[in-house]
Amino acid sequence: MESLHRVETLISGLNHHHHTNASRNRVSRSVKILNFGNDVNPRKCLCFDLYDQLVPYKKAWSWQKSIVQEKKALIDSNQDCSDTVILLQHTPVYTMGTGSSEDYLNFDLKNAPFDVCRTERGGEVTYHGPGQLVMYPIINLRNHEMDLHWYLRTLEEIVIRVLSSSFSIKASRLDGLTGVWVGNQKVAAIGIRVSKWITYHGLALNVTTDLTPFNSIVPCGIRDRQVGSIKGLLENGEHGKVDDLRLIDITHESLLKEFSEVFQLQIEKQTVSDPKYSES
Repeated sequence: MESLHRVETLISGLNHHHHTNASRNRVSRSVKILNFGNDVNPRKCLCFDLYDQLVPYKKAWSWQKSIVQEKKALIDSNQDCSDTVILLQHTPVYTMGTGSSEDYLNFDLKNAPFDVCRTERGGEVTYHGPGQLVMYPIINLRNHEMDLHWYLRTLEEIVIRVLSSSFSIKASRLDGLTGVWVGNQKVAAIGIRVSKWITYHGLALNVTTDLTPFNSIVPCGIRDRQVGSIKGLLENGEHGKVDDLRLIDITHESLLKEFSEVFQLQIEKQTVSDPKYSES
């Protein structure tokens, strides 16, 4: 099981979302069992739920890799290991996949508007920032389906269900492209890495995200389509102005619910003491 001391060390320096209202109903940091699955005895999934906080990308990246190493060590010693999921938001950053081309950057790397991180995930360049919910499932596909196409389609299915069940937004997949789309707008980007059938990286869903930073890149290397957000889609529809905090809360709860149901996992929230706001 992941050491909480390690978790606190790796995520030290994270910030609460600057839009967070202290009076809102906050998710308890105590251990909480959420059983959305239909199985009598579903497998458990440890959940580190930092959805209303801004975590620097490199901190979360290191955290994921440390969990992956722990899981691989358990598997190598023939021990069972539970799945893990992390939810959070990132401070502004551009990330690039293994084969990403700098041709898709509309700026000089020496004068980038935000940090740029080249990672080992698949896919081209994308943007992460406040108002975007990021889900990092770190799961053992041996316990699910050892099929990467199935896994990608399953992550897409989670988002499609969230948009439909919580917002009555009809989303879809596009042949040959990874991610979730509403019309011509991509609302969720997906990029993964799998090591010995352990997954990491994951999906990013634009909820109340400022989409302006996407103008400085060619998102996911796709030039002829747009990027959208749940907030933008709702405001362009019949709902009008929607409260940002409420949108984040609703989307967060729906993401956990649909993740649990699709993967048939029992969500077990882990206690994470609020770390000091200083770099370790």
